[in-house]
Amino acid sequence: MRRKLTAVTWVLVCVASLACTAARCDDDDGPGHDTEHAARALIAAGRHTFRFDTFGDEAFWGDTLRLHQAIEGSRFGGVGAGVSPKTALAVGLKVDVDALPGSLIQALRRGQVNLDDPATTLALLKLNSVIGVTGFFNPGGTSLRSVGIQCALCHSAVDNSLAPGIGHRLDGWANRDLNVGAIVGLAPDLSTVATLEMHGKGTFFDPRLADAEQFPVAARAGFDNVRNDPDLVSPKLPALHVYQLALAAPAAPRGSFSAAAAARGQQVFSSSHCDSCHVPPTFTEPGWNLHTPAELGVDDFEANRAPARGYRTAPLKGLWTHQEGGFYHDGRFATLAAVVDHYDVQFGLHLSPQEKKDLVEYLKSL
Repeated sequence: MRRKLTAVTWVLVCVASLACTAARCDDDDGPGHDTEHAARALIAAGRHTFRFDTFGDEAFWGDTLRLHQAIEGSRFGGVGAGVSPKTALAVGLKVDVDALPGSLIQALRRGQVNLDDPATTLALLKLNSVIGVTGFFNPGGTSLRSVGIQCALCHSAVDNSLAPGIGHRLDGWANRDLNVGAIVGLAPDLSTVATLEMHGKGTFFDPRLADAEQFPVAARAGFDNVRNDPDLVSPKLPALHVYQLALAAPAAPRGSFSAAAAARGQQVFSSSHCDSCHVPPTFTEPGWNLHTPAELGVDDFEANRAPARGYRTAPLKGLWTHQEGGFYHDGRFATLAAVVDHYDVQFGLHLSPQEKKDLVEYLKSL
């Protein structure tokens, strides 16, 4: 029996339709004109929320963990040595080159910026150039009073056009270099580290998190029913959702795969019924796209951390961007070839060595 389409699927269809008609928007004074302008406004608002909104989570990252004190260091009223740009880049933080003044860009190119000095980190925060991190400064602007994070911290990368970790934003790309534990570990107060995602000040309801056996920390903290007044999250979710769904999957770079092998691999993908779960063009299942660990032939450790105890059918578009760090949540499969080998055994596909290679090339091309 076909599974019912979810609201997310319908939004995907709507966003695709809007994208197709956007080019006609300027010439259309008909009934759809206002709708298309509203859609553009939603995307712009969602982009701003994705990149810059902390949802009030500085109350946790700054006021509770006091992470800003570790970032600035004792020289600026904090604690410890402070966090230099070199350290920040080493733990996976990124810098938006488009937020930097031309003079600073030239100085960086000439090697005239001290990347070992926490003062430089504070300067970058003051420019709002550290992707996914906002510094809130005291009057005078020489020291931090708090720090917050945005969606972009984990869900954006850069193209490294200026230097490794410094470049133009790539929204929607997984930050594969981010070491969240190392960042949190810098905070001087780690007595309260269990959080509900970003720990924004909003409304969140999921009664499954009240299960004290499966989620003892969440149940104890009341994460199943979170309410804040004012709600700094809910009003921004529609625009954020539209922006996320409007992000195009990055196309595979020219020369990064064999076109001839990929064409053969597409036939393998279809004949092996990979497309029964990874349904084009989204390459996931419209509807309830979760599978049990037993179906996939893997353990349930990661699955049991989710309320439904299942693994999602991963969308495959832009899969080439995930080759660093391995595949699955824990990177257990180091390469796409290892993934193909696993499913070849799990589903009894009996693929030849050449078919496996062709299938990998197709996956790299998506």
